[in-house]
Amino acid sequence: MIKMIALDLDETLLNTDKTISEKNAATLRQLHAAGIKVVLCTGRPINAIWKYLEQLGLTTSEDYTITFNGALVIQNTTKDVLAQSGLSKQDFQPLHDFAAENGYPLDVLDFDQVYPVADLKPSEYQKMLKAPMEFIPTTFADLPEHLFSKAVMATDPATLDQVVANLTPELHKQYHVVRSQPKILEFLAADMDKAVGLGQLLTHFGWDFDQLMAFGDAENDLGMIKAAGDGVAMLNGQPEIKSAANHQTPTTNNEAGVAAYLEQVFPEVLA
Repeated sequence: MIKMIALDLDETLLNTDKTISEKNAATLRQLHAAGIKVVLCTGRPINAIWKYLEQLGLTTSEDYTITFNGALVIQNTTKDVLAQSGLSKQDFQPLHDFAAENGYPLDVLDFDQVYPVADLKPSEYQKMLKAPMEFIPTTFADLPEHLFSKAVMATDPATLDQVVANLTPELHKQYHVVRSQPKILEFLAADMDKAVGLGQLLTHFGWDFDQLMAFGDAENDLGMIKAAGDGVAMLNGQPEIKSAANHQTPTTNNEAGVAAYLEQVFPEVLA
């Protein structure tokens, strides 16, 4: 029996214009009211998605979000941390050296702000993210000695294709590298993805992955799609995601594909 629904945002729950259709929103609100947990899973901080949480009514004491692609599990209203993990400044040294050698930009994020690495090529991440996070340009040597959630390279898709082609086996071993968007490449702890955060949240409620339904479309959704009792790929999803999924949505993200699938699975609740 499905007790939790996990949802990626971009090109999954969101339309291409970054909005949640009223069809998707109404369907999820109805399932949430019936007692099914609805959990947004994103690479962004919670402040950047607050309007979506409000639209879906995910503002009770039992509502949580998976942020930073699994590195932070946070209670929505109190902002209390259920689980947190990440990387040290030293962990990012090989990535910084790689970026410096090849002329790539790099942003390092903790759980509150972003540090565009000032001794590297200027980054486009702030312009792309459009989120209420503080950006503090800092040289790598001057980064604070505390826990970080991830690093990102944000640039044009052709350059990121080149980055992916140039990544060494050592870098692949050191980081979990995911292309979350055509213009954003993320570097997480080697064992980190959305499934990690979801596993911690399921354990909190005394459930397991068999009771999870997860929707996604891209590389950074693969772990939760594979782990979920019902992994659902978007019709517009990447081929690798579709091949790993149990099911596909009947329509795309721009046609309320999430709601269309949920109507098939929960006809009694959504009647």
